[in-house]
Amino acid sequence: MRRAATLLLFGVLPWLTFEAWAGDGVPKPAIKIEAEGKCIAPTDEMRRNHMEMLKHQRDKTLREGVRGAKVSLNGCIECHASKKTGSVIGHDDNFCQSCHSYAAVKLDCWDCHQPKAGYKATGAKP
Repeated sequence: MRRAATLLLFGVLPWLTFEAWAGDGVPKPAIKIEAEGKCIAPTDEMRRNHMEMLKHQRDKTLREGVRGAKVSLNGCIECHASKKTGSVIGHDDNFCQSCHSYAAVKLDCWDCHQPKAGYKATGAKP
């Protein structure tokens, strides 16, 4: 019995673990940039820091009233919204949703904000 348990532990489990790591069972995000070449920072920097940029700008907008800065959620939406749906969420091939689904990160921006390009809030100046 001990020999079978040892064989299972050292023979089969590492192979199963390797198969789980090596497999392509999780689809990669469908990153399609609709307005290429206009991003405010290089791709690698945006992948690592976009959330910090948005949080920093959120704080400046809410606390200091600074609007129209280089980093803005509306600016991101305008460039990254799907040409087909006009949104950055709603389908797994939409820009924000594809990466956030892949990384298992909840998008809470849309609890308050509109995810569609060209959206003007009531009372907003054109």
